[in-house]
Amino acid sequence: MQRMLVMTVVGPDRTGLGDSVAGLVTEHGGNWLESRMSRLGGHFAGILRVEVPEDKEPQLAAALQKLQSRGLTVVVHPDEPKAAPPSARLSVLEIVGQDRPGIVRQISHALASFGVNVEELHTECSSAAMSGETLFKARATLSIPDSCDASQIRRQLEKIAEDLIIEISLAELRTATAPVR
Repeated sequence: MQRMLVMTVVGPDRTGLGDSVAGLVTEHGGNWLESRMSRLGGHFAGILRVEVPEDKEPQLAAALQKLQSRGLTVVVHPDEPKAAPPSARLSVLEIVGQDRPGIVRQISHALASFGVNVEELHTECSSAAMSGETLFKARATLSIPDSCDASQIRRQLEKIAEDLIIEISLAELRTATAPVR
């Protein structure tokens, strides 16, 4: 029987970190299914999902823990099947504006108040072309319950955008369905 595992991986960035994890997964009969990984600052950080034979899971977890001696912290969680989520629509939220503390907090708080799940979030700060000011950009994939009124969510986000002087766009992904968990 196969076990699904979700892992977080964090350590100072250097060549070969992904190879170290992938090698151990393969050595233990596992299969790398999906991942999101990135260099953030001077660190390598990622989350990945693998399947491994149930009898090899303890040995894989022990081998991954040994990477700590090389500066890589790996935390392994079982990927327990959950009940199917209620019917939802996928939407994309994009944010652009002058960076300031609290943007992510205010947006995430508003979304949570409507029961919206953030499926994926990518943020970055960069230098604005003309002014050189720090520009905050975010793109999120949201799972909005069918029971939510999207116009209410949009109004709340527009109010936050006005208060923070940022631009926000929210668009439904018409061809996608909520991911299976």
